[in-house]
Amino acid sequence: MKVLVVDDEPQIRRLLGLALKRGGHDMIEAGTAVAALAAARGERPDIILLDLGLPDRDGIELIPLLKAEGGAAVVILSARDATEEKVAALDLGADDYVTKPFDSEELLARLRTAARHLGRRGEDRLAVGDIVIDLAGRRVERGAEQIHLTRKEFALLAELARHPGRVLTHGQLLRTIWGPVHEGDIEYLRVAVRSLRQKLEADPGRPRLILNDPGVGYRLDDSRSAAST
Repeated sequence: MKVLVVDDEPQIRRLLGLALKRGGHDMIEAGTAVAALAAARGERPDIILLDLGLPDRDGIELIPLLKAEGGAAVVILSARDATEEKVAALDLGADDYVTKPFDSEELLARLRTAARHLGRRGEDRLAVGDIVIDLAGRRVERGAEQIHLTRKEFALLAELARHPGRVLTHGQLLRTIWGPVHEGDIEYLRVAVRSLRQKLEADPGRPRLILNDPGVGYRLDDSRSAAST
């Protein structure tokens, strides 16, 4: 993959360059917001690793601008670890959020997840373990068995399935499924997630499919998943 690294610290760029080379990826560098936008426009990277503490502009403002330049996934790599920062970045379209200091092997794994996400855009069916989610047919199956979901439960599962491996914030999910007036009604979301886990998880008390990022949102674990034809 072609990875654009946006960070104003040369030593961080060097460290990332070594990790990306080990992972078999090509790196493009940018140390400022202006350079990042030019590189995103001219180089068409597959993934953008974005630091938020840039000298000429807050990186949080760059997320929608970088997303608008093409189909690249944006992964935040920042020392800012406050929940509100993560929520803001994800709400603006970031595909993942990794805090510094970071483990290079974990970062490479996050990039592989982002790549799978890119590769699955537009797929109508997603297999996660022994569960098949048919987005077009609005069916969920385990083997020959159809799992019956309510309209809201399917809408929630489908939204997570369209972004496998990516954390969707409480606000994003509530706006999309229940509407803007219910953006603050997190209990609606919790009830729907509990019900989905009861129907889909082998052990609802120890979920492996629908995972929680405390205070931020939920994601569909796609480590065991594959696109289905």
